Amino acid sequence: MTPQLRQAIRLLQLSAVELEAELATAVESNPLLDWTEPSAAEDEPRVVVPSGEEGGGSEAGSSTEAPVAEPEWTMDDGETWYERVGPSDHDEDSPAAEQVADAETLLDHLLWQLHLSPLSQRDRSIGVALIEAIDDDGYLREPLDAIAASLAPELTVGEDEVATVLHQVQRFDPVGVAARSLGECLNLQLGTLPDDTPGKALAAQIASGPLERLPRVGVAGLANELKLDTAQVDTAVQLLRSLDPRPGAQMGAISTDTYVTPDVVIWRQQGLWRVALSESMRPRISIHRGYEGMIRHASASDASYLRGHLQEARWLLKSLEARGDTLLKVARCLLKQQAAFLEFGDSALRPLTLREVATEVGLHESTVSRAIARKYARTPRGTMPLRAFFASGIDTGAGGEASSTAIQAMIRRLIEAENPRKPLSDARLAETLKATGVPVARRTVAKYREAMSIPSSQDRVRMA
Repeated sequence: MTPQLRQAIRLLQLSAVELEAELATAVESNPLLDWTEPSAAEDEPRVVVPSGEEGGGSEAGSSTEAPVAEPEWTMDDGETWYERVGPSDHDEDSPAAEQVADAETLLDHLLWQLHLSPLSQRDRSIGVALIEAIDDDGYLREPLDAIAASLAPELTVGEDEVATVLHQVQRFDPVGVAARSLGECLNLQLGTLPDDTPGKALAAQIASGPLERLPRVGVAGLANELKLDTAQVDTAVQLLRSLDPRPGAQMGAISTDTYVTPDVVIWRQQGLWRVALSESMRPRISIHRGYEGMIRHASASDASYLRGHLQEARWLLKSLEARGDTLLKVARCLLKQQAAFLEFGDSALRPLTLREVATEVGLHESTVSRAIARKYARTPRGTMPLRAFFASGIDTGAGGEASSTAIQAMIRRLIEAENPRKPLSDARLAETLKATGVPVARRTVAKYREAMSIPSSQDRVRMA
């Protein structure tokens, strides 16, 4: 993995606040980087305008950019207010509660991906057991037979079945998670690299065998042991060193009092849904032209120093551009797929998985996962995490699918409309949903009800 690729991956998974801190550190340490003041022309907000729509259409497939005036936002209660899409979209005037970030641990991140995966309930139960056994560094320390035993007596499973689900979990983000050894962790990461990556095949061979002997015998000793050229082995070793031996450590929890800055802004204007990167996603840094001009007149050592920092500055600017392009591409896809959710709320959220988005935008699932991790969208319905646009689904009687979030919204509405003296039981709720074309089991209703912190029917009678 090249330094440029590692930098691009790291920047992609940073939140807006973390990115700002990263750039401040870069400007402070690199004399070839400098903050730039926005010009009047740059201050004019630009948005992505979905094309090919008529009237109230909301598809955001192909798009063009166009400057806009301040968009009008109409909330559900009829109140109309205005928000500028540009340098002032940092939510200074919005309620503080809307800006507080939820803490997200490695466990949360993995469980979220598990529930979006097309697995049976049995496999999901195995997946939960596996994920709960993963440590903070991202390694699975418990043997598979112990995990199989922990599922009894509810489930009787064999090691082969657990191993099958483990391979699915090992495809989750961060890449390399759920490995049982350092060699397996590195091999999982190597598997995501292009086949023409220099040294990839040899690096996989080293990770699967003589990796533990490398610190003792060195590159030369390993080359002698494998009967290969030292340069070949050195290329493979450098590739291994570019990988992350502790993939879980990058998913540290956010402090619960951390405020978030929206990464994208979504609104509806003149019947069209529109999306744009927020100002925080377009950091105003550039190459310091004064120091760049000094290179040709500097001494050999000073010129070498400045050229090195100039190259780093160019890599950073390119990585930032790629970060913005990736996030905007994913946001366009989410807007296209979930326009009804923005229009009508949770009940209209359709099932959507990382795999579907990755396929549509032409990216790897792990890249999409990084792009939405700790990223937020400012919408007419408030500031929400991009994760809120994803949901697992249940087949309906009409041959379609209903998202788990939409089903929860249906359950909440039924409970709100029930007779307080005669609350609906979980079984009755399941029957009602089935009559509307959404067949769910009683235990599924109970799980969704508990997830919304709604008491059981017996407890609701007492409260009434």
